[in-house]
Amino acid sequence: MDFVNAYWPIIVVALVVLALVAFFALRPRQRVTLTDSAPIRPHMAQRRPAEGRGLAGEAAAATSDVTGEIIGAPVHRQLESDTGAADDLCRIKGIGPKFADSLSDLGFRRYEQIAALTPTEIERLDSQLGAFRGRIVRDRIVEQADYLARGDTDGFEERFGKL
Repeated sequence: MDFVNAYWPIIVVALVVLALVAFFALRPRQRVTLTDSAPIRPHMAQRRPAEGRGLAGEAAAATSDVTGEIIGAPVHRQLESDTGAADDLCRIKGIGPKFADSLSDLGFRRYEQIAALTPTEIERLDSQLGAFRGRIVRDRIVEQADYLARGDTDGFEERFGKL
């Protein structure tokens, strides 16, 4: 009994701290579920593979890129998913004919290719653009290309102005 009488303030504080820890650790978390009728926003859409070539095609492209850098040869050829006509990249605000030619020389001819760029790929691409460095992020080119790749001209014009 002397122990309880001597240390009762410490025991009360320990019980209060234990109760607070248990409250924060065991409280129910909020769960949000979307219904099927919820609209899909551009940032919620599922991302497509970079160029749709599959695992073997990606491995071959990576090997040819590295080999091309080593021997100094241009290695960007028509890709499997790039067999159709090239898109008019000049429709994207901030891309003029010279910038479009630079992107085309680097292998970007379709809106889907630009829309699928990751931040790491944008940094790597930026270092190759010379006078156009920084324009992809500043002019929000990836976001514009995403709208045009989906054919959402109304969304594009609402966000970026008339085409």
